[in-house]
Amino acid sequence: MAAISEKSEAIALSLAIPAALFLLLAGMVARETGLLRRDPVGAALKEPPIVTVAPGEFSYRPAGEYFKNGYAVDGPMLTISMTASLTIMKYQVTAADYGRCVAESACAPAEPERAPADPARMPATGVSHDDAEAYAAWLSRRTGEVWVLPTDEELAFAAGSRFPDDALGVDADSNNPAERWLADYFREASRKASSKPEPQPLGHFGESEFGLADFAGNVWEWTTTCSRRVSLDRSGFVVSDASSCGIYIATGRHRAALSSFVRNPKGGGCAVGAPPDNVGFRLVKDTRWYAPLLQTLRAKGLPV
Repeated sequence: MAAISEKSEAIALSLAIPAALFLLLAGMVARETGLLRRDPVGAALKEPPIVTVAPGEFSYRPAGEYFKNGYAVDGPMLTISMTASLTIMKYQVTAADYGRCVAESACAPAEPERAPADPARMPATGVSHDDAEAYAAWLSRRTGEVWVLPTDEELAFAAGSRFPDDALGVDADSNNPAERWLADYFREASRKASSKPEPQPLGHFGESEFGLADFAGNVWEWTTTCSRRVSLDRSGFVVSDASSCGIYIATGRHRAALSSFVRNPKGGGCAVGAPPDNVGFRLVKDTRWYAPLLQTLRAKGLPV
């Protein structure tokens, strides 16, 4: 038995050494080719204010439409464990910062309902999901860091107690359609347009307990989370889970599913529910050592 054990250890060691050498060589090649580190392009650009949320657990109801026996039901409330810190912009991207991207022909012009009086202190609005992705790519090039749109889950983590719960509050086993109709009616009625829909200066709507500013004000925020339709059987098990990644979740006082090209949600393009007052965005800074590699692969169309 001892001989077999020693032989197994020798085989494992003989495999581990070449694997370690391969990883070391791959890392050196990736670093030299810029896949693991990038230098800023152009003149130095000051990094926007950020907040860093420490790892922890939080309650989260996933985005999407859930149906059981053909009736709308609430998605499950999950306990999510974030094992790494989240670094995210404290404020939404300003009109002035977005304008710099436009000036360098890297972003399409925004189409806000009202031109901001003070672009440096006002959030950029009238921007589509595609526009926000273009800005993230531009900022990544200009800073040498990796900036991406957040997921709905990441926004929920940073927003803390300010994040909305879109639950209908109806018994999932009820077969009474009137209950669901009334619940949906009251929910949509509570989502009526703001009495003051004009975007406000940075900081106007306060901060979450983690320092995230202006979330759930009157500017909804683009995420990378795709619209979902989930069907459950009588026992609550998933029968089908269909995602539409041409439609993304914009999150604010409530979630809204918007087509990726929409800049003004009140002008059409809101796939589900009441339209947001305005739509803008903020970005997450991906601090993982291999983030540049992932960004390069995504730019080539690979789903990583």
